[in-house]
Amino acid sequence: MARAVHRGLGWLMRFGCAAILFSAVMRAQAAHSTAPEHVPQLVDITASTGIHFEHLASPDQKYIVESMSGGVALIDYDGDGWPDIYFTNAPSVSMALAGKKARGALYHNNHDGTFTDVTDKAGVGYPCWAMGVAVGDFNNDGRPDLIVSCFGGVVLYRNNGDGTFTDVTKAAGLDKDTGWATGVSFGDYDGDGIPDLFVPHYVDLDLHDLPKFGSLKTCQYHGVAVQCGPRGLKGSPDALYRNNGDGTFTEVAKQAGVDDPNHFFGLGSVWTDFDNDGKLDLFVANDGEPNYLYHNEGNGHFKEMALDAGVAMSEDGVEQANMGLAVGDYMNTGRMSIAVTHFSDEYAALYRNDGNLSFTDVSRMAGIAMPSSPYVGWGDAFLDLDNSGWLDLMLVNGHVYPQVDDAKLGIAYKEPKLVFQNRRDGTFRNVSAESGPAVREPQVSRGLAVGDLFNTGRLDVVVENLTGGPMILEAKSNPAHHWVSFQLEGSPKNRLALNARVRVTTGKLTQLGEVRSGGSYLSQSDVRLHFGLGDAARIDRVEVLWPNGPPQVFENVAGDRFYHLTEGGKLEPEAIAGRVDTHPSPQR
Repeated sequence: MARAVHRGLGWLMRFGCAAILFSAVMRAQAAHSTAPEHVPQLVDITASTGIHFEHLASPDQKYIVESMSGGVALIDYDGDGWPDIYFTNAPSVSMALAGKKARGALYHNNHDGTFTDVTDKAGVGYPCWAMGVAVGDFNNDGRPDLIVSCFGGVVLYRNNGDGTFTDVTKAAGLDKDTGWATGVSFGDYDGDGIPDLFVPHYVDLDLHDLPKFGSLKTCQYHGVAVQCGPRGLKGSPDALYRNNGDGTFTEVAKQAGVDDPNHFFGLGSVWTDFDNDGKLDLFVANDGEPNYLYHNEGNGHFKEMALDAGVAMSEDGVEQANMGLAVGDYMNTGRMSIAVTHFSDEYAALYRNDGNLSFTDVSRMAGIAMPSSPYVGWGDAFLDLDNSGWLDLMLVNGHVYPQVDDAKLGIAYKEPKLVFQNRRDGTFRNVSAESGPAVREPQVSRGLAVGDLFNTGRLDVVVENLTGGPMILEAKSNPAHHWVSFQLEGSPKNRLALNARVRVTTGKLTQLGEVRSGGSYLSQSDVRLHFGLGDAARIDRVEVLWPNGPPQVFENVAGDRFYHLTEGGKLEPEAIAGRVDTHPSPQR
């Protein structure tokens, strides 16, 4: 009891101090910013893209393993400057027991607004019972590789540079991972210039010994019989694979201090430098358990400090069903904050980074918490939908229990998406109802990835749904706003430039972007860095912070351009002719 009271007082003090600090920040932000007037529209262009992919799903979803798949990756696998799309897929339990597989799909970008299915040629159709996907250049050859997380381990696809991939899982030593892998991510935690791999694991589940549908208290939802788990099931430890630099990996999670001795239900991971000390930290989202925040101590070891940092639980000190992870500098303070999606009857959490590895749950104050929300949130991302220079927040939703449709609980299996527009004062406005019919269309969504698919200077959103086809959304930003995009290449190491950062300054506003692997829910966004510039047609200062080398600074840079930068070289504009806009904004 004493510990509970102490914890409550701690949260109360944190909340009170946070409110004071939040008010001060709001006043400071308001001094040099104005709230947005334009609400960007998100237009469904799926039909025109030529993408015909359907994620398989059992109609009744009687087992938890059938409800969790659905990751998507944007990957320019052929290096032509146009993002391609990879979708994961998964069978039902009955299919798997019968030896049947589910086909994932790789779609090549045709540069004209359409895509072509190149899965068979590329050799990436049947990796495993696939959950999610991330991108990394594990052998530092300058070509992005794919890591697929599976119910049963991981599969590493090496990019051969000729439009094909080779499964090198066994040769890389990753075949020893046999757990239920989820939100994998690459990050160079030891600073040797080659990316290491973190693999969170979910539930310890045996297809031949599955918990019976609706059989236990943990297999009930508001009195309705549903699939069992994760509560009531066993968890699995996480894994960290250090890159040996010769195409192989060594598992080092325990000695690094990130092995998850509690066996929490790991769902997502992201590498970034939260305290700006030059070393990569690791955040892990655990479903129904406290999150992990591993601080990099710089000697190959991490210290877990999520509770002290304020990101382990909600502001009320309650564990939530942490699923999707978005990381971004939404307040333009030079610090990376975290947004986490959760289960129904909870709220999406926003942990504001206050510096010195201290965070505050500002979900309610910032306006993204929806009390008693019926939605189950999955993929999420910070993204500048209007090219304003301020990051908005988008979440996709979809329940896990088809049975809720017949239970008359006021809850639906298919759910709409949510869009929160940055008000430039530390708060957001829910503009979901104003962002177009595609946002309001209910679906059973899972993964979400963001990138400029057609090189138009505007962001697109790719959503993979658990049931049925994906949705491709194009953001109709304010046409008066400017933008810039950077493709970074490390040299001679870290050629994919993972966790390289770019600061863009226009007037009094400085934005911060970072190249990252993984994130969202089981998904991978484009590794190019996109910045909205608002009314500024030119950039005063661009600062590139390389993980393995000195920073570079460029001044008086023209906007509305795609740039390529090789570490230590010149900032070169790329001659990319974007697709002609054939999807005008809907009339309102």
